[in-house]
Amino acid sequence: MVISYHGAECFKISQGDITLALNPISKDSKLKPTRFGADITLITTNHPDFNGRDQTSRGDKSSFVIDGPGEYEIKDIFIKGFLSEGPDKKINTIYLISFEGMNLCFLGALTNPILPDETLEAIEDVDILFVPIGVGDPAKDGASTLDPVSAYKLAVSLEPSVIIPMYYQKTALEQFIKEGGEAKVDSLDRFVVKKKDLEDKKSEIVVLKEE
Repeated sequence: MVISYHGAECFKISQGDITLALNPISKDSKLKPTRFGADITLITTNHPDFNGRDQTSRGDKSSFVIDGPGEYEIKDIFIKGFLSEGPDKKINTIYLISFEGMNLCFLGALTNPILPDETLEAIEDVDILFVPIGVGDPAKDGASTLDPVSAYKLAVSLEPSVIIPMYYQKTALEQFIKEGGEAKVDSLDRFVVKKKDLEDKKSEIVVLKEE
């Protein structure tokens, strides 16, 4: 599995011929819009920084869009969406994605670190967790999400093997890393990972460079 970061909360996840897009950036955002095709697009909340559904049907890719709670199965990928609170009291969907033997949890534009018990019970055995750590958008006038301290506390409580931060300013990232007891974490161009690579990891922070 190859995971690359495309700014804000946008990630491209590829395995073989299958590509997923998480929270693609729309043309209405002040940020650089997403420009890659995907088989499946997941959108957590209705905000220009996250809802670029028209940006991921490109070339031979006509993307299947999921934008709310429920259970889905597409191309042998199992996805569960859970209701949560996003910016300005809007709905945010937390997604649990079972893909290539790994469980990926994407918190999206979460603003409330206190999750319902039923959601916490469902989110278990997380291999890779994507967590927002910004208060306000790096390009200004964007959405507010979790602050770095509450984001880290929630992240470690979910006991993932790896934590990937997103939607942050430099100072927020530095604080998040310090919460994890590290002075610095080197950024990766891409995160290439197999299930066996995660066996001995416990809440390890992985920072990805924006493509």
